[in-house]
Amino acid sequence: MAPMVHGLEAEYFGRVKFSYLDADDPLTENFQRELGFVYQPEFYFLDANGNLLKKLVGPATESDFRNLFDEHLQ
Repeated sequence: MAPMVHGLEAEYFGRVKFSYLDADDPLTENFQRELGFVYQPEFYFLDANGNLLKKLVGPATESDFRNLFDEHLQ
């Protein structure tokens, strides 16, 4: 999954901000709880104000990401 996500990060640079959460880092526990983190991998799509637009649990495809980006970048 990582190569696909990093490729999309490069492609959408300047239009989509990618952040990575280390689920094993105790300093992220509050944020994990706030997001409702349960399982790896999980992907959260937030708007510019931090509001949750979509949450994907489990493996996601490149098309899943592209569809969400394209829908919300219009």
